[in-house]
Amino acid sequence: MPLKKESTLLRVGILGCGPIAQFAHLESVQKGRNVTLAAVCDRDEGLAHKFGGFYSAEKIYTDYDEMLADDSVDAVIIATSDAFHVPASRKALAAGKHVFCEKPVGLSVEEVEELEADVAKTGKVLQIGHMLRFDPGIQATHAFIQEEMGEMLALKAWYCDSTHRYTVTDAVQPLPQTGTNALRPEGDQKADKHRYNMLAHGSHLVDLARYLAGPIRSVQTRLLDRYGAMCWFVDVDFESGALGHLDLTLQVRMDWHEGFQIYGEHGSALGKIYNPWLYKSSEVDIFRESDGAYHRLLGADGHFYRRQLEGFADVILKGIAMNGASIEDGVASVRAMVAIAQSAKSGKSVELASVSGPL
Repeated sequence: MPLKKESTLLRVGILGCGPIAQFAHLESVQKGRNVTLAAVCDRDEGLAHKFGGFYSAEKIYTDYDEMLADDSVDAVIIATSDAFHVPASRKALAAGKHVFCEKPVGLSVEEVEELEADVAKTGKVLQIGHMLRFDPGIQATHAFIQEEMGEMLALKAWYCDSTHRYTVTDAVQPLPQTGTNALRPEGDQKADKHRYNMLAHGSHLVDLARYLAGPIRSVQTRLLDRYGAMCWFVDVDFESGALGHLDLTLQVRMDWHEGFQIYGEHGSALGKIYNPWLYKSSEVDIFRESDGAYHRLLGADGHFYRRQLEGFADVILKGIAMNGASIEDGVASVRAMVAIAQSAKSGKSVELASVSGPL
């Protein structure tokens, strides 16, 4: 049954009709309780009309500036290649639009700091698409940490993509439609596999660690390439004093393997996170020392992409505090990924406050 739309809707324009828009954002606007699709924009006319028509967009554009000049568009979803995230976001803010930008928000410390300054200057809402923050199991863990757990001793988190991942996802996703005139960055974005995988996958792991354990002070990284796989082991010092260990491995010879374990003063948490395209909430066992029992959330709404967009709209329409990743979170995430890369090269611990440059 379709979700009932609220009386006041955020009028959204989507920039980019490529795979991530097709898999996540177009459906999220269609199903979201507080959003409506005011416009789509893609340089490829065929893609723009195909998906704008299918999802009943009120207007279809092939020129981004024209969509930004449309006063009926309140906010823009940036669903382009990573290299265009910051330029497209800055243009939208300058045009008076709120911005929902896919992760990672940018490719260098300097460019995301410039975007952060624009957000502060314009006063517009900018949220980043770290959808794990809208996984009900992870949200329950966050609430437990904030309200009950007391001091955190340590966090371990892992994100291990599988050699069999596409066997699973190809069965549940539609085939992505491509155009002949799509806007693409120069060069091969996958040529540097370390950089590509850190941006595509490591950004999820870093944001999860920050969401659950707080700001990161420093990292020390070991990186190993072997038989076509790559593994980052990252020791983390959190500003709270808690210890952390992050495992980013691609590709593991096993099922998709993502999750976390947390040790705290008054309890602990152990989470198994599923491939996001299964739309299944993570299974998290929260142990409370007070009653000596485990607790698990069941039957939760697992459409993280729709829920994050609804959360974005609630911030704008109702003034609700942001539950998603802010521009400050985005800057911190990019800093952490740059620090991890620098530490992997030097073999030394790297303070996040000291890092600069691109990933």
